[in-house]
Amino acid sequence: MGEKNSMKIAQGCISWVLIPFLVGIFFVFLTVIFRDLIGSVFLFFSVILFLLTGFFLLFFRDPDRKIGRGVVASADGRIREINKLKDDDVGECIRISTFMNVYNVHVNRMPLDGVIKDIVHIPGSYLPAFKKESERNERVVLTIDTAIGMTKVTLIAGTLARRIVSYVLRGDKVKKGEKIGMIRFGSRVDVYLPSKKIKTLVNTGDRVKAGEDAVAEVND
Repeated sequence: MGEKNSMKIAQGCISWVLIPFLVGIFFVFLTVIFRDLIGSVFLFFSVILFLLTGFFLLFFRDPDRKIGRGVVASADGRIREINKLKDDDVGECIRISTFMNVYNVHVNRMPLDGVIKDIVHIPGSYLPAFKKESERNERVVLTIDTAIGMTKVTLIAGTLARRIVSYVLRGDKVKKGEKIGMIRFGSRVDVYLPSKKIKTLVNTGDRVKAGEDAVAEVND
């Protein structure tokens, strides 16, 4: 619901789809030329490359979304944790952690209208994102000034997710639901919201779609 039928590829990812597809076409051409055993080898590799192309089309898809109400999810996936804590930037807050599997859409979106105050890249390890130790993983932290105060979105790398791509810059004014980045090959996104300003609408285990599903509502 909320996704249109148009097929789009996430920003900066078209080469991931085109390269295996074009190499696969080249191997098909070689299969026609060499009809003996080596031709069969080229055919095998062309099939593998076309399957890889299909996987990348699925993984890097970027469907349109109908932007939801309240504070929307920043990532597709399953809500893994909801914690109350004190953050240096946000203060007393609620952290909503969403775990993304390989089959989820991996484009991340803005939870609220706001201005990007800071973007920090923190090097680290590449542990599975569902483990507690993943808090030491490589990450990109976006600190955002919003109408409810400072909020934060943290994109966390995982075992396979070795590249975090940011679509925004410090000082950008970004609308709720707009794309802010992506983590290639699955991981976790944490959203920090000031606890006195919001009421959570999700529970651990819920599935959400970025930009579309509300994870919290703003207190009046």
